Amino acid sequence: MAKATLLILKLLMILICAGWITLWILKPTQLWTKKWHTAEDSARTTVFGYYGLNFVVYSFPVIALATIGFVYLDLQSRESRRRQARSSASVLSNPLVVNSYLGVLSALEILAVSLFFLYLAWTFYVHISNDFEKMVPGKSLKSYSTISNAGKKMTPAESLKLNTRQFKFLRVATRFGLLAEACLALLLLPVLRGMALFRFVGVQFEASVRYHVWLGTAMIFFATFHGVSTLIVWGIKDRIQDEMGKWQKTGRIYLAGEIALVTGLVIWITSLPPIRRKRFEIFYYTHHLYLVFLLFFLFHGGDRHFYMVFGGVFLFGLDKLLRIIQSRPQTCILSARVFPCKAIELVVAKDPGLKYAPTSIIFMKIPSISRFQWHSFSITSSSNIDDNTMSVIIKCGGWWTNSLSDIIHAELDSGSHQMKCIPIAIEGPYGPASLDFLSYDSLLLVAGGVGITPFLSILQEITSTQSSIRYRFPRRIELIYIMKKSQDICLLKPIVHLLQNQSAEQWHLKLKVFVTQEEECGATIRDLLNEFCQVQVVNFASKCSSYAANGLENLLWMAAMAGLSSVMFLVFLSSLNHAFLPSQDKSSKEKSPSWVADILLICSFIIAILCSTVVAIVLRWRRLRREIPPVSQKEGKAKEGLMDTRGTALEEHEIHFGGRPNFQDLFSKFPKETGGSDIGVLVCGPETMKESVASICRTCCNMGNDQKRKSHFSFHSLNFTL
Repeated sequence: MAKATLLILKLLMILICAGWITLWILKPTQLWTKKWHTAEDSARTTVFGYYGLNFVVYSFPVIALATIGFVYLDLQSRESRRRQARSSASVLSNPLVVNSYLGVLSALEILAVSLFFLYLAWTFYVHISNDFEKMVPGKSLKSYSTISNAGKKMTPAESLKLNTRQFKFLRVATRFGLLAEACLALLLLPVLRGMALFRFVGVQFEASVRYHVWLGTAMIFFATFHGVSTLIVWGIKDRIQDEMGKWQKTGRIYLAGEIALVTGLVIWITSLPPIRRKRFEIFYYTHHLYLVFLLFFLFHGGDRHFYMVFGGVFLFGLDKLLRIIQSRPQTCILSARVFPCKAIELVVAKDPGLKYAPTSIIFMKIPSISRFQWHSFSITSSSNIDDNTMSVIIKCGGWWTNSLSDIIHAELDSGSHQMKCIPIAIEGPYGPASLDFLSYDSLLLVAGGVGITPFLSILQEITSTQSSIRYRFPRRIELIYIMKKSQDICLLKPIVHLLQNQSAEQWHLKLKVFVTQEEECGATIRDLLNEFCQVQVVNFASKCSSYAANGLENLLWMAAMAGLSSVMFLVFLSSLNHAFLPSQDKSSKEKSPSWVADILLICSFIIAILCSTVVAIVLRWRRLRREIPPVSQKEGKAKEGLMDTRGTALEEHEIHFGGRPNFQDLFSKFPKETGGSDIGVLVCGPETMKESVASICRTCCNMGNDQKRKSHFSFHSLNFTL
């Protein structure tokens, strides 16, 4: 029964997605335009009006896809996790293009990008063809008509006194605005967290962020061409001063478009890597100008164009408010471990019922450092081992992380035995819906620097599932850890016991360490672990909060909130429009300023979201009343050393100094050492390292002399932060 339900839901999602894509493809055609105008005229006499029709047809499919998708994921998670053979789709997810500018691209990503650009070319061609066809002698130009001061209908060519070439250029500029609109329709979908749609196809939030970057760059390019080209035409006719400041009663509001464009450019420029990495605060705060951008885009394009992008905006707004609620109330930091390599491990309280998959990330806000900034980090612990706590490791480098380090060191250096209480807000965890890395015969883990953090949770998860009959895990795992200085080996402290105590009957872990900026000194893995795994520990007070991290609400709850919010929006939209725009007759509608309908759309959205927020807050507090209080611990300071490292288990691990690893050599040896034919390659670290490993996976996809025992490498890129 469950399998049949899953199949039905999957088919329904495919149909909705295909229908929405078909709608976008047909929208530029004359056939759709005629049919749609007829449908709008018919809808004016109904209770929902033309605006209800626009919302249901253009915006609701995305919301319905999210609602059904959450139900699908919930049912899927209840099914027993069984090990499945590698699907044919994994071939499409392997690296196809490796480029220093584009990064690592799979065949599936290249196909999706190609189809999207094909759509952009199609819609531009159809619109321009229709525009130029109307310029043929004998054809009507009523579609372009405006009203002069004398009340006479005039075409833009007449009002601006444009010749044919100038008018064509103006139409091209206008149609570039529609290309920017298509990018905006998808722009916010990759950055949804709790309501992430990309989870339905196995793409996690931290991996989908780059799609947001691509779409944002394309949107700014098209919008800039649209705006600058229009200014050029106005400049040719000495009309810039007359046109730029116009806030028309009906039609396109030029001033709103200019404000939206300038705001978008500011957001895009401050998000460029040099600024984002070195001046994160500037990037973070200017990105919140998206509210200004969306507001003036609505005023510029009008409500009909806004409904095309409203599905993503609606889910983003709901996701944002639900995340704010989920991060309340604050919990506190239980303890901190200070490593010699300028890294800190934070331990926070969590509810015993909170379960998360390895490689999950959380967003953290420490109000004593910044009341607004959130930063993402990989969870290094396993929820199957640590019921009451979860841990993250943070490498100090920027202003925020250095401020955190200063707070902890101040506690270590203080003579007081009464420790400080540090409140912390936690959002998440966000992680994979399934444990894909368990589906391989062998695992090859490649980590660079603090990129080791996701692998700490993976290895602990595998340890915790050894006795479970529901899971089958890789028999052989090799961890390649690349670091600049040998002191970075202290980050392996959470898994030292795994390196020492292995059950050869069930699984085997081998560590290969490469220290790139130090010369050979004769030290062994044992020597370095003994030297650098001495850490200082601070156990903070926990009196400032009696709550633990609860995590996200269940998927059925998210589906219900999305459905409820969309219904309330439609009800409020209809009510407000009938109250302030009583007549739905087309002729009377034109007498009302176009921005009135825009304001009513905004008000309906805000009211619907706020009502959903009230419901979410009530349900949240009812859940917190049943919560188990967090585990408290004794305050104070201490030092932690390494457990007994005697024995021979550490001797088989390797360490190399003075250079980077030869991935070609390592990859060629690994199948012979493990005997596995289906090998998962997980990489986390600098982009250059990922590209090197991806290139090897692409060229060595099938290795081995025996045709029956060819080894297949499946590439997966992980991120330890955003």
